[in-house]
Amino acid sequence: MTERTIDFCYDLISPFAHVALARLGELPADVTVRPVPVLLGAILNHWGQRGPAEISAKRLHTYRQSVFLGRQHGVEMRFPPRHPFNPLKALRLMAGAEADLATVRRGFDFVFSQGRAPDTDDELQAFAEFAGIPVQLAADDTAKAALRANTDQAIAHGVFGVPSFVCDTASGHEVFWGVDAFDMLRAWLDDDTLFAREPFRHLDDVTIGIERK
Repeated sequence: MTERTIDFCYDLISPFAHVALARLGELPADVTVRPVPVLLGAILNHWGQRGPAEISAKRLHTYRQSVFLGRQHGVEMRFPPRHPFNPLKALRLMAGAEADLATVRRGFDFVFSQGRAPDTDDELQAFAEFAGIPVQLAADDTAKAALRANTDQAIAHGVFGVPSFVCDTASGHEVFWGVDAFDMLRAWLDDDTLFAREPFRHLDDVTIGIERK
């Protein structure tokens, strides 16, 4: 059996990434998931988007939906008192430590199970201790560079949001965004020719009829 590795691009600010982590056991046995911390704010800026929690009419709906989806997959969620919060230093910790999935899960548990935002000095210290990462990495130049490189690579691969699963293909990459794309990811992993056939094949040829400036 040939082993396959896919990238799990995440930002600790994303409740949907927390839910996605709970579903990784549903992936085929030959798939290895490599966690990749990225800075969602930089990705949104690149594509000219706003995050769902930055849109007042969408914010509460987003929180309710993530909690609802979490409960469907056995994840009881508690939001931190501030959201969105600034995840930059906590993400540097993850990038600098090259955090594995177990560490990433502890990081998300801190945020969305304990309901704590690692955006103050005290809470960042508590986050680092809970995750098992030296807090000094938050100011480490190598950690900063690793997070920037991860984010730049994600953008180059077509990532436009988190969580995203990035799969290598012969011609480039396939990106599966969000928990709601998880079943499509599983279907593609079972048959990577899926999009080469109808009813998907013609979608590459659909043109833009009107574009807002």
